[in-house]
Amino acid sequence: MIDKKNLSETDIRTKFITPAIEKAGWSKDIHFLEEVSFTDGQIYVRGKLTTRGSKKRSDYILYYKPNIPIAIIEAKDNKHSLGAGIQQALDYAKILDIPFAFSSNGDGFLFHDKTATNQSVEKEIALNEFPSPEELWNKYLEYKGFKTKESQQIISQDYFFDGSGHKPRYYQQIAVNRTIEAIVAGQNRILLVMATGTGKTYTAFQIIYRLWKVKAKKRILFLADRTALIDQTRRGDFKPFKDKMTVIKKKIVMDSSNKERLVSNKKRGIDTSDKAYEIFLGLYQGLSNGEDLIEQAYKDFSPDFFDLIVIDECHRGSAKDDSAWREILNYFKNATHIGLTATPKETEKISNSDYFGDPVYTYSLQQGINDGFLAPYSVVRIGLNVDLEGWRPPKGFKDKDRQEVEDRIYNRIDFDKKLVIAERRELVAKKITEFLKGYDRFAKTIIFCCDIEHAEGMRKALINENADLVSENDKYIMQITGDNLEGKRELDNFTSRTEKYPVIVTTSELMTTGVDAQTCKVIVLDSNINSMTKFKQIIGRGTRINEEFDKRYFTILDFRNATDLFADKEFRDKEFYGDPIRVKSIDQNADLSNIANEIDNQEVIIDEISNEEICFQAPQIRQPIEYKEDLEKQKRQKIYVKGIDVSLLVSREMYFDKNRQPIITSLTDHTKGIIQDKFVSLNDFLKKWNSADRKEAIIKELEEQGILIEALSQAVDKELDLFDLICHIVYDQPPLTRKERAENVKKRNYFTKYGEQARKVLESLLNKYADEGIENIESMEVLRVNPLVEFGSVMEITNIFGGKEQYLQALRELENELYKGA
Repeated sequence: MIDKKNLSETDIRTKFITPAIEKAGWSKDIHFLEEVSFTDGQIYVRGKLTTRGSKKRSDYILYYKPNIPIAIIEAKDNKHSLGAGIQQALDYAKILDIPFAFSSNGDGFLFHDKTATNQSVEKEIALNEFPSPEELWNKYLEYKGFKTKESQQIISQDYFFDGSGHKPRYYQQIAVNRTIEAIVAGQNRILLVMATGTGKTYTAFQIIYRLWKVKAKKRILFLADRTALIDQTRRGDFKPFKDKMTVIKKKIVMDSSNKERLVSNKKRGIDTSDKAYEIFLGLYQGLSNGEDLIEQAYKDFSPDFFDLIVIDECHRGSAKDDSAWREILNYFKNATHIGLTATPKETEKISNSDYFGDPVYTYSLQQGINDGFLAPYSVVRIGLNVDLEGWRPPKGFKDKDRQEVEDRIYNRIDFDKKLVIAERRELVAKKITEFLKGYDRFAKTIIFCCDIEHAEGMRKALINENADLVSENDKYIMQITGDNLEGKRELDNFTSRTEKYPVIVTTSELMTTGVDAQTCKVIVLDSNINSMTKFKQIIGRGTRINEEFDKRYFTILDFRNATDLFADKEFRDKEFYGDPIRVKSIDQNADLSNIANEIDNQEVIIDEISNEEICFQAPQIRQPIEYKEDLEKQKRQKIYVKGIDVSLLVSREMYFDKNRQPIITSLTDHTKGIIQDKFVSLNDFLKKWNSADRKEAIIKELEEQGILIEALSQAVDKELDLFDLICHIVYDQPPLTRKERAENVKKRNYFTKYGEQARKVLESLLNKYADEGIENIESMEVLRVNPLVEFGSVMEITNIFGGKEQYLQALRELENELYKGA
């Protein structure tokens, strides 16, 4: 007789759970996967070091058909109760959009049924009572109201598989399934909101493929606003449609009156009624033109020609009642319309939801960062004196054309748009170069400028700062703007994983949207950004991860305080975009060459999934829409001046509290309020601190309460640990630096009670505390790094003290000595 209490969780799964579900009709080859990881693990960043946290993993996911998940099972060993895993199962079921959750310890199952409408939502069932695939599927169909054979056939239609092993991520799977179900339920206007870099086009392909394959939608139009995106879609995700697919193009010719005229599809030999084509890719500029003299190409199609229209980047046009997109959509009003966007527009005049309704699914940048599918980012804010204080020309001051400059105060809004200060551009170029020299001079970098003239001027200023690398290859720095054909030809090389050049590009509007640069590691903001949509799109330029290229995070250098938009109500209410890793402001004496190496967060980071300490280790491109700008006109409209004193000033630091809200009080007042709510007096705090076996646990607790330890340390004194910071800020006690506390311990000859080797270990730990802080010496990982590693392995070091428990006791006594008399 097997004693289940002695079996591991793996044994429970192998001997009891797996046989039970297989006996119920679930085939391992078709219906279920074990130990399924459905995220990649969040990327943590410390200075230039990165590492991934744990992946979210379920013990079992059960599928009615591939990519149509229907149940989840969490297993525990038999020392746990039957329902010990149900909460985790429910948490994962919510993330994965799965209706049935089970927990088991090998004795049976606790079954939680989200589709139940009576009191049997949760019940215990025996091992031999596990429901079959058909039982759960029928319960699901009944819950959703899919009663007809036709509706059931559509929602169970297979995904496309090409044999490569590529399959949808969990959120793409949810987006596809929810969209299919919404269409089957009769919804004809559907909105999907998915962050940049999360595979909207691949998701659209799977939606279209499943509906097309089951013949629920026979003729489909994919509508976009960039030629390169259409070409990329045709060659990439939509390639399996092969000869069933065509691209609708407009052709402009000159008529007898020497005016442009659009040649319709029929006249250029394409019969739009030819049913050999079922998937149509269309550029909306190619289908519609506002001029009355030009025939509108979409009217070559009958209003009922298309069954389904998918609108990519639908925030850009279809949200507006009078847009060219809306005109096309209104013409094909009987078709089902699916809108895709990463930046939904909701204003008084423009609304995606007014047209499409609320999103059937939203996958945010914040969630993408947490899951490890998208890159986190940090912000460095550089404040220039003329930007923050303004500049007023002295009386009689003349520009480069010897014209007197109007006497008024010029500010950040004017610079590079109306008035060009040569020294300002030179300083911006110098600071960008300074940063890259300390980070990586070949880190792909996009610099967003006010317009084409500004982009051209910044290119010149950067070339002068980087003459050494430009002399090696003149494509090291390039201007990529709507008027620059040579630059635009280099866009694919800039975003390529294999091409070294160009490295730094200056742009205005051209690269604001549509460029998903897997290689981009640095984004520079030197443009006044007033549009929240544009701000979000710019953030999205760097969110793709490419680990082969060593791209796991990116940095934003902000010269215009554009990142003030993080505090905007629209940004915060949507909870769509993730906050930065850090927002750091610099003063007039700051040198940016080492800022990328700085480590603000010295504290131990605990992985929220594995509860283990994080250990750090060293570390299809879309062509954007063309913007026509008149460079010479821009130059004529600007005032050019030289001889201005431009320098860096202290700019305000931006901090976020535990609820991701910007802190509007001072950092010290914010800290004092939290501590005084928790500890009324200094004695209360000292009692808690001195009685704790691990100070790191208190530090973690205070962080969860909202104490911004790293920011506090930077603002007050980096040489103080959290204990002295709190005693000083909250209770007005004179602080001691870590080195002073360490020296006091050495003076007391405390180590004489230990043997020679043990003394050396403790002295090394003490020095480690002086350099890095208390929480770093409490981790066993400290024994694996220099200089502790010189004493041997972890086991060999603990054996010096007589074993692990004796080592930990010696460590606690060392901590008591550090805070003695406090």
